[in-house]
Amino acid sequence: MGEICLLLTCRNRNIADDHSVFNKPVLYHTVLLLLETHAPMTDKKQLLCALPKIDEALAGLVGRTGSIPAQLIKLAVRHCIDSERQRILTDDKDCSLLTREQWDERLLEAITLKNQMNLRRVINGTGVVIHTNLGRSVLSAPIVDALQQAGAHYTNLEFDLSSGKRGSRYSLVEDIICDLTGAEAALVVNNNAAAVLLTLDTLANGREVIVSRGQLVEIGGSFRIPDVIAKSGAHLVEVGATNRTHLADYEKAITNETALLLKVHTSNFRIIGFTSEVSAEELVALGQVKGLPVMEDLGSGSLVDLSSFGLPQEPTVQQIVKAGVDVITFSGDKLLGGPQAGLIVGKKEFIDRIKRNPLNRALRIDKFTLASLEAVLRYYYDLDQVLTRIPTLWMLTQPVDLIKRRARRLMRRVHQTTQAVCSIDLLPTMSRVGGGAMPEHGLSSWAVTFKPVHMPVSAMEKGLRKLPIPIIGRIEDDSLLLDMRTVNDNEIPELAASLITFLRGSELP
Repeated sequence: MGEICLLLTCRNRNIADDHSVFNKPVLYHTVLLLLETHAPMTDKKQLLCALPKIDEALAGLVGRTGSIPAQLIKLAVRHCIDSERQRILTDDKDCSLLTREQWDERLLEAITLKNQMNLRRVINGTGVVIHTNLGRSVLSAPIVDALQQAGAHYTNLEFDLSSGKRGSRYSLVEDIICDLTGAEAALVVNNNAAAVLLTLDTLANGREVIVSRGQLVEIGGSFRIPDVIAKSGAHLVEVGATNRTHLADYEKAITNETALLLKVHTSNFRIIGFTSEVSAEELVALGQVKGLPVMEDLGSGSLVDLSSFGLPQEPTVQQIVKAGVDVITFSGDKLLGGPQAGLIVGKKEFIDRIKRNPLNRALRIDKFTLASLEAVLRYYYDLDQVLTRIPTLWMLTQPVDLIKRRARRLMRRVHQTTQAVCSIDLLPTMSRVGGGAMPEHGLSSWAVTFKPVHMPVSAMEKGLRKLPIPIIGRIEDDSLLLDMRTVNDNEIPELAASLITFLRGSELP
């Protein structure tokens, strides 16, 4: 205890600079050893005492924060100081005092970050076209104009312009969907999981739904078909084996409690080898004999056969409707290339029942989804133009030579000014469809690769994510790859400018 008291007393008198307080050299060195032993505890105390007061910090920022609201500034400053306090208390590493200038810089950075929109635009250099984490399908300029019109003005969302009376929001797109798919009726809800849930709740609540065991898929976010069936109030009946299911399996499982035969398209995985599954036509024929409706969840449903462009054969919505399936569900923001939505099409008697379900109101879409979905759907009236007008379809089918040309454009812009700090090259690579569609299929592509000199590639990847317009790439073989399949032509100038600024800054110590 005496040593600690002596230590604290000497600490207050700054013994490192004042040797006169000691009469014996041995005592001096002993106290220095004690100081070194207890330094972490004392350093933390000094650091905590040196944290700026909130009012003082705010006073030092006057005139430097522009028109940012005062409440937001105060919240950002308080959070920044509290975070530093927590770091000092929990971090075992050596800490250092910050100067006033360093604190001002840190606080301004925190305020800027707090003032940014949380949902922000990014540049997708991953090569994943329908990137679930990055918002899936992007929309073209005319479709964005439709969104702007819907948001900036009143609309006839639920107003019949012909009769002057209340109308149905679903009628705005139902006829178009029926035109394009051949279905008798249609309904749109907020996503495909909702479409499946609503349909099952309407047609099979309290009764049995028969599904092939090999089709009990899990989609994003650990969301599983069995869970959706259970939530709908229906009872799952699995038939067949994981890799093989026959028509007889369905037929044997049918009882008086059976309400629905369900087929789920396994768009997000593949079972290959010794496999067998029942076709939509076979299931429809069985349903007609037994007096049971048949439902198919297509997942990422497509209105265009993309196999002629080298992509795997996927059943189109039109084909499934023609097969006689009673109810079909699919997504709006995957292979359709539109906004997030769940489309339900099929026989009018079943769609009408689904529309009357009270749950439908909880799952309905808003005017923004309707505006963008209608604009996208109208492109499908002209199949000769649809591939170039819907960005998702264009990215999936564009010639690889065009991608390589874009990669060269980016490389020319950045190579000369950054070659001293980063090795840059062109590399053939493979893109992905994404969104749980065509999981085993790669798309030939070209990437620009970056291997920084003054930092690890992981630091570059992290730094690019922190830019005003974040750049998202992928790391392969100790290099950062920007796959140019998912980078638009009009993004190249700002992408190049951001890369140049970032890489030049990497030269700084």
